[in-house]
Amino acid sequence: MDALFERTRTKMEKCITYLEKDYASIRAGRANPAILDRVMVDYYGVPTPINQMAAVSVPEARLLLIQPWDTSMLKEIEKAINTSEIGINPQNDGKVIRLSFPQLTEEHRKELTKDVAKKGEEAKVAIRNIRRDAIDDLKKMKKNSEITEDDLDYGEEEIQNITDEFIKLAEETAKKKEEEVLSL
Repeated sequence: MDALFERTRTKMEKCITYLEKDYASIRAGRANPAILDRVMVDYYGVPTPINQMAAVSVPEARLLLIQPWDTSMLKEIEKAINTSEIGINPQNDGKVIRLSFPQLTEEHRKELTKDVAKKGEEAKVAIRNIRRDAIDDLKKMKKNSEITEDDLDYGEEEIQNITDEFIKLAEETAKKKEEEVLSL
């Protein structure tokens, strides 16, 4: 039964990790290098993340600086950013690419908080689905006489405790991101 608890915990941790990565791609008015994680550049025929082919720095609160190690890739990086869905126009000066993050409007912030809440809710649903599967596994074990009725009750209670822990973590993660989006 301990293996089931560990498997359940691992799956729920993956949900939280995915949620955090998802939130990293939401731009909140501040420059965040994580926004470029999903942008792939055609590097001599191989899709490559920007951070593997350039130094990405944050010299100011709303400015990202991309300095490629191979300056011949500037145009390719610029093209990849333009075709991505981050919504920021790169400025290429021949040596580096600058991404200026505009101040978000109040209306846009509210839209982003709705998106943050939706993603948080999706993570909680995924966690609850993992709980349901784990409890189904426990019931199968009981049906196959692998565990007793008391073990089943204990197992369901333990699965619920693990679920509560991760639901709370998902809510805290969402709340933190909402505060980040709403802060000026």
